[in-house]
Amino acid sequence: MFIQTESTPNPATLKFLPGQDVLEMGTADFPSLESAAASPLAQRIFAIEGVTNVFFGLDFVTVTKTDGVEWDHIKPGILGAIMTHYQSGDPVMSGDATTPSGHADNHAEEDTVVVGQIKELLDSRVRPAVAQDGGDITFHGFDRGIVYLHMQGACAGCPSSTLTLKMGIENLLRHYIPEVLEVRPVAV
Repeated sequence: MFIQTESTPNPATLKFLPGQDVLEMGTADFPSLESAAASPLAQRIFAIEGVTNVFFGLDFVTVTKTDGVEWDHIKPGILGAIMTHYQSGDPVMSGDATTPSGHADNHAEEDTVVVGQIKELLDSRVRPAVAQDGGDITFHGFDRGIVYLHMQGACAGCPSSTLTLKMGIENLLRHYIPEVLEVRPVAV
């Protein structure tokens, strides 16, 4: 098994490409070891000292490290954990675990035409580009012209994430949807 690695715009995050599917659909974000209970693969990666976040996309795994740890010290352990996992035959997600569709459930708001347009643009234009960098962006709400988005994977904590939100995503949404006035990040 050959696992490729790619740098991301976030220097604390690396993207690992195992050459096979990680998830069948959606994404999965594990901001802590406790949140990784549903994933044998995430648990293996969290066993490496210095790992602070694990994120799964369709065909990639992104891993975020603490500032005091060098990639040269933990990258071999992460590669070994991924390889061991795929050789074990264990599932990436255990039994009842499900992966989210990509957008938060907003019970308080109906999917209006504007919300539908926002989600469509995010799904068709933004999320594929962000996945290239090892992350994801999910829709969390639209209220009085403000779109609330959650950044995951390599995008969470990335030094350029504010620029991505403001200059990239906000400009795109405002161009196509006049009702959009601003884009703001939301922490989950």
